[in-house]
Amino acid sequence: MTIPLALTLMRILMAPIFLVIYLYYDDMGISLIFLPYILLLIVALSELSDIFDGFFARKRNQVTDLGKLLDPMADSIFRLSMFFTFTQGIIQIPLLLVCIFFYRDIVISTLRTICALRGVTLAARLSGKIKAVLQGTVSLLILGLMLPYSMGYLNLQLLREISFYSILVVAIYTLFSGIEYIYANRSYIQKALG
Repeated sequence: MTIPLALTLMRILMAPIFLVIYLYYDDMGISLIFLPYILLLIVALSELSDIFDGFFARKRNQVTDLGKLLDPMADSIFRLSMFFTFTQGIIQIPLLLVCIFFYRDIVISTLRTICALRGVTLAARLSGKIKAVLQGTVSLLILGLMLPYSMGYLNLQLLREISFYSILVVAIYTLFSGIEYIYANRSYIQKALG
């Protein structure tokens, strides 16, 4: 068990913690005023673990095949869990938008796995990195907006509208990034599938 692998596994375990706290904060005795701070802390820890697992893996020469597989999987698990959680409770974004994130990740992961099994490596694309940054940014935006909402400075309808349109923009870009990824790697995919 290396430090990078432990950080990756920690990120996977933070997903259900985020979900439980967001959905059941009242049952757990957590005040609505403190809820956004706790959720922001969990997201910050997740993002920091993502940065540091890669840093330690390269610095200590601990880059492994398992790490290469688990790292993007951990990112997807945490972010998708968070967005699926936002379909409930306070935010209530439409499930359809989150399904775009889900299906994009499933299709790309499946293609990468099939290609890897056939000896073809599909490199990450800039559009995928931008997608991850946008998803991280919009999740922080939504949690940040929960701060004035929890103090009564932002009404629920406006919070939900801003969240909806922010997620909509990211969902459109996520769809584009998936199409761009497949198009850019079409020759490799045809080779692996052919």
